Amino acid sequence: MKLAIVHDFLNQYGGAERVVGYFLRMFPGVPIYTSIYFPDDTFDLFRGEKITTTFMQKIPGIRRNFKRLFFLYPYAFRKLKLSDYEIILGSSSSYSHFINKGKDSVHINYCYTPPRFLWETESYLKGEKISGVMSAAARPIIYFLRKMDINQSKKVDYYIAISEYVKTKIKRVYNRKSIVIYPPIEMGKYKFSKNKEDFYLIVSRLKGYKKVDTAVKAFNILGKKLVIVGTGEDENNLRENAGKSIKFLGTVSDSELLDLYCRAKSLIFTGKEDFGLTPVEAQASGTPVIAYREGGASETVIDGKTGFFFNRQEPEVLAEAVKKLEKNRLDPARCRKNAEKFDFKNFNRKIKNFIESIYEERFVS
Repeated sequence: MKLAIVHDFLNQYGGAERVVGYFLRMFPGVPIYTSIYFPDDTFDLFRGEKITTTFMQKIPGIRRNFKRLFFLYPYAFRKLKLSDYEIILGSSSSYSHFINKGKDSVHINYCYTPPRFLWETESYLKGEKISGVMSAAARPIIYFLRKMDINQSKKVDYYIAISEYVKTKIKRVYNRKSIVIYPPIEMGKYKFSKNKEDFYLIVSRLKGYKKVDTAVKAFNILGKKLVIVGTGEDENNLRENAGKSIKFLGTVSDSELLDLYCRAKSLIFTGKEDFGLTPVEAQASGTPVIAYREGGASETVIDGKTGFFFNRQEPEVLAEAVKKLEKNRLDPARCRKNAEKFDFKNFNRKIKNFIESIYEERFVS
């Protein structure tokens, strides 16, 4: 099978980049095509791999301004030469699905979400804190790119969604069917403990749309211990409004994070995410989750069994959910068991079976 992986950009430590790493484990040695690649800004696992970038790699200042040049990415990906590949495995939340494939090639798109800056424009611009002037300037371009995006979606042969939530987005935006294969974790690396300590945990980038401020206000009301892992542009504001029971750790090592996961009384998950990896990681450690009942978390947490939901992103509503968990001891083993369905071995089997069945149908039979 002549297979290539295409990913939006390799310049950050994100969940999508972790998934590309899993693809490489499944299909070792396959080439990766991406818009830009900066080895020091992403996982070391990509060093030494066959990585081809676009003309955007050579633009002065691209490392710092890669988001501002959003209108160039569709053209950059169309310039990639991919006609020799039978299977093109896309990893996309924005631009990489704009590729031109060969007439006999099959494009399978592992979709994290239809591009948010195009289809959830208001919340995206607010979350990224883009100025009014830049926002106004971008809107005519966004309108044009939406049409391009719809047309391009018709050229994708198969969509795989990362959650049922994203599956509904793909249907609503593109009017395309998809199957769901959840992103993986590796169960073996998570420490399991039934003994929990008296603190709650948040693991998140500290950006406004993550709604971490909801948790800060809730724990100010409760006076209970909250440990926050992560950094971001909203950090100073959060620190200024946090009471004495709230502690900020910034960036921690993987071993420190695993230790926090297994010791925490519960993970607090305040955002609306397309999937949300941290609730799964917490449950793998035997730790229940208190999550906002929207997006991917509604698919990964079992209400009343492995955690509790709150229905509005308001401090008082979250505080009530915390009180509910305090009164109800949830079984750590049940949390761990729930996380097992997201293990890499299941992801590996489902992705390979899907690709191999398509390959045999299109190129063997």
